[in-house]
Amino acid sequence: MSESAVTPELHDLHYRRFSTDDIDAAHGLSAAVRWPHRPDDWRFAFDAGAGFVAEENGVVIGTALCWKFGVDRATLGMVIVSPDQQGRGIGRKLMELVLEELGDRVTFLHATPAGQPLYEKLGFAACGALTQHQGNVEQAPAVTLPQGETLREITPADLPVLIELASRGCGLDRSITLPALLEVAQGGVVLECDGEITGFALARRFGRGYAIGPLVAAPSPDHVRAKALVSHWLAQHVGDFVRLDLPGDAGIETWLPTVGLLPVDSVVKMVRNASAAEHSGTPDAAWRAYGIINQAMA
Repeated sequence: MSESAVTPELHDLHYRRFSTDDIDAAHGLSAAVRWPHRPDDWRFAFDAGAGFVAEENGVVIGTALCWKFGVDRATLGMVIVSPDQQGRGIGRKLMELVLEELGDRVTFLHATPAGQPLYEKLGFAACGALTQHQGNVEQAPAVTLPQGETLREITPADLPVLIELASRGCGLDRSITLPALLEVAQGGVVLECDGEITGFALARRFGRGYAIGPLVAAPSPDHVRAKALVSHWLAQHVGDFVRLDLPGDAGIETWLPTVGLLPVDSVVKMVRNASAAEHSGTPDAAWRAYGIINQAMA
């Protein structure tokens, strides 16, 4: 038997903070599990938050990121372990590091069926659902705006109102996230009536094509405001691949497939350090989130 056959394999598994230098390796991990994220998507997510990696023999084999919002809220996501390294407790350790970073903040995540049992063991409870809709846009639907309402491009003067509406719609402080998102977005539009904003939506490059979100609007009959905002962006992307992540029971889930955005996946929204019942509905009755930023930052 050769010497190499009897020499034990050396393992140097350790955990450290995520850095900008890890983006390419993280992108490789997400590609390995067939997530659509581009390096630029990873860069935006990391620039807005923090995280940890598992590294073995100089190779990144796991990631987990988190984001803090205001003084008492947070989300976490981008929890990935290389397919050939799963079953070693690496995902749990990364989660423990992230949760230690977040402390007693009320923390949300979106769980796949495979990840949900681990998250339950770590104190998370189901409080909602999210459905991923996507497709190649063939044509934009015609949507008639409510009487007296018009659609226009976002201006810098709109930012304070948009931050308020985005924060109320999702229940998370968007005072830092929304300005950063506007810097990378393809653009943004608002619905307006007599000088008052009644809804808005952004679109940006993401994954295989483009993502719509956040999309926030005041509830309206047949959810026509949300439909008008979606229709606007579909008109800009005929021939493109478009994605929208829709919170459960938003009201447009049966309409989206009729315009080419088919449901392809569902995940469970979970919360820690708070009652699931308290967070099972819409955060604000006056403003509804019809589309989120992404499943990690919600």
